[in-house]
Amino acid sequence: MTVKKPLVINQPEVGNLICELRQATGLTQEQFAAVLGVTYPTVNRWERGRSRPSPMAIRRIEEKLQEVGDQGKDLLAKYLK
Repeated sequence: MTVKKPLVINQPEVGNLICELRQATGLTQEQFAAVLGVTYPTVNRWERGRSRPSPMAIRRIEEKLQEVGDQGKDLLAKYLK
């Protein structure tokens, strides 16, 4: 069984990635928060670079990146330089 390494992106890039992913999905911060199972202020803090997503939230963000297909791959390439 292979263990997948969690996505690691530094600040402020993680906030920018989350913002662009959210915009790519057409969701508000509040809607995106609901999809990820977190609160609106949490997403706001991530995007503003005031906090980092938890490991569980990172997994959900990775799932959303996969759902948007090539756009998600492009975002990862942009922020995982």
